[in-house]
Amino acid sequence: MQLEKRPYVRPYEVVVLMNPDVSEDDQKALFRKNKSIIEEQFGGEVKHLDTWGKRKLANPIGKNKQAVFFHSTFTADPKAITELERTMRINDNVLRFMHTSLDDRTDLAKYVEDFKTALAESAAREREREAKFQARKAANRGPRRDDEGGRGRREDFGGGRGDDDGDVDMEDGEDA
Repeated sequence: MQLEKRPYVRPYEVVVLMNPDVSEDDQKALFRKNKSIIEEQFGGEVKHLDTWGKRKLANPIGKNKQAVFFHSTFTADPKAITELERTMRINDNVLRFMHTSLDDRTDLAKYVEDFKTALAESAAREREREAKFQARKAANRGPRRDDEGGRGRREDFGGGRGDDDGDVDMEDGEDA
């Protein structure tokens, strides 16, 4: 009896940042090539691929202030990562990428579900924080000069020659 030799596969996730001006066909070509490397060459399987769309970068990469973000999970032989990174380094449309090895016991479907839930919660907290900031900003702002009841109208300054009706008062010795 001979044992079947199966490739050692591990779960991974990858985040890829692509040039914001790249065409949709070029994006698809990159991920078709990556899928081919994972599934055909290294006996893995792509579990999911999400497009997060065009987003602003915290720090510019070259002259790019935005990038198109992608998130994917897959299982593959660890040797596949070397080949995937090699192909991404030579692709001018890929600005950055990061592969992360997940725990072998990770269920990728549950991992992706938990990941999306965490993203939604984070976005909700950020919206709430922004709303509180705007409310504090509005409360701290006092009346402006051009607001009704605020300072800045002529009669509030005093020392002017006019009275409340806006006419100039005649002083002794002046002709009308």
